[in-house]
Amino acid sequence: MDICLQQMLSNHYKEHYKRNFFLAYPLMISQLGQVLVGVADSLMVGRLGAEHLAAASLANVIFYVIMVFGLGVSYAITPLVAAADGEQDQSKITAIFSNGLVVNTILGMILAFGIVLCTPILYYLDQPAEVVTLAIPYLRIITVSLIPYMVFQSFRQFAEGLGNTRQAMYITLSGNAVNILLNYLLIYGKLGFPELGLNGAGWATLVSRIIMAIFMGLFVYHASRFRPFKEAFSFFYISGAVIRRILNVGVPAGLQFVFEVSAFGFAAIMMGWLGTQTLAAHQIAINLASISYMMATGIASAVTIRVGNQLGRKDMSNLRSAGNTCFIMVVLFMGFAALLFILLRNFFPTLYIDDVEVVEIASQLLVVAAIFQISDGVQVVGMGALRGIEDVKVPTIIAVIAYWVVGLPAGYLLGFRYGLGATGIWYGLLIGLSLAAVLLIFRFQHKTNRMLSDTRASPG
Repeated sequence: MDICLQQMLSNHYKEHYKRNFFLAYPLMISQLGQVLVGVADSLMVGRLGAEHLAAASLANVIFYVIMVFGLGVSYAITPLVAAADGEQDQSKITAIFSNGLVVNTILGMILAFGIVLCTPILYYLDQPAEVVTLAIPYLRIITVSLIPYMVFQSFRQFAEGLGNTRQAMYITLSGNAVNILLNYLLIYGKLGFPELGLNGAGWATLVSRIIMAIFMGLFVYHASRFRPFKEAFSFFYISGAVIRRILNVGVPAGLQFVFEVSAFGFAAIMMGWLGTQTLAAHQIAINLASISYMMATGIASAVTIRVGNQLGRKDMSNLRSAGNTCFIMVVLFMGFAALLFILLRNFFPTLYIDDVEVVEIASQLLVVAAIFQISDGVQVVGMGALRGIEDVKVPTIIAVIAYWVVGLPAGYLLGFRYGLGATGIWYGLLIGLSLAAVLLIFRFQHKTNRMLSDTRASPG
């Protein structure tokens, strides 16, 4: 234990902590800005009542399960660009960016069409009828926002792959401010705007994401840092080989997110079987848990960049150290988040709604959320670290086993067979997240040990 502690505090590790922090904190704030769009929607929609909040939760079950697949595919750009940057191969960086932009834009259109096709499923999920009626038009509006969001992600992941993380942070926070302002105007009908209720939150999200895509694109096009890559805006760089490489990394990464998020989505459906108040409470608790989770994905993005860059340099020792220090950072951060959830579990839900039953259920769920914070952080950083070394297939299998083979069945048994209700469903999620965290960190240690051994064994 003393040896491990000395290693964690060594000058070698301290340098990695420093580099990780300055790379990660804009990413964490940027991710916080992304999730605050949903938080702002829930806070302001919650004032309309439990039915509207439950409708937002139900619509997001469909939307986010499909959206995170696109998000995962877009993440392929970052490690590929980071590795090419480590190799100092400018033409490869340009090809990855231009092909990634095309892939993500087309994928955004396909996924949006897919959500529209999935909308009728809401009628068959055994949810309260009034909730489904409110959810469907809101879902159709936010579906359109997926297209500009994927364009934004293309520019963002390219910039972050080259180590530029601050501009996306500024643009995301600005887009979030626009979203909150439009929420106020369109949900409640202020300053002469129409009172659109839940649909107003959908329109606010759509407009803010269009603005974010435009400004991120303009930044990449005009910034001097990216001038050498302006050729990427030409379609002459389209390459089937590069597209296949992006998809080879991106599709499994997208599926990892789908299996995790869909598990939480199916948990929301099970909550709906317990009633409108329970589903609304789930929306509050998952909304709060998503804040710490999305900030942890900032550390995960940082580890992808650091690991990918060291892979391009063929520096396996620093690759391993960069990954391990990010694991330590996320444990400390998520431990602090867990403490906040425990201490403020009775206060946080009152920010969303004044329904006593909903607040009571949500406060119980926040206790479970506090317990799984560290597991949630470790598993997402584990996926990010493995994505950085382009190891995505085994983590996808781990996600299937952890969430769908173990987590959800355990949640169903605890919630319905053993009578624990909403907290039982969340205990199942806790089990799934913990299993994923253990397996992913083991996978990273195993892979990097082998890479380090191969490097030492090779001549020269």
